Amino acid sequence: MATLYVTEYIDTARSGDATAPSFPAEAAIAEQTVAIGGASVQSSAFQNNTRYVRLHTDAICSVKFGTNPTATATTSRMAAGSERVLGVPMGAGFKVAVITNT
Repeated sequence: MATLYVTEYIDTARSGDATAPSFPAEAAIAEQTVAIGGASVQSSAFQNNTRYVRLHTDAICSVKFGTNPTATATTSRMAAGSERVLGVPMGAGFKVAVITNT
């Protein structure tokens, strides 16, 4: 079964170098998985204090964020084995929806 792994974070870890990239600071505050299939499936709503999410997919898929998102083959595509870190609005009840893609 293909799976989208969703990890939620409150903050980023920063080095002393202002030009260096920042990364989500462990420990994660929540983790969930969403099955990837032929119909759009939504995650649970993110925690109220979630500011960043890390998505990892083990299959080609498309994702869409929002309070009631529907992923389609034309929404943001992720390659199998890829990972993406994105900021989300705190307390907005955002979810991510996922659907298989080619």
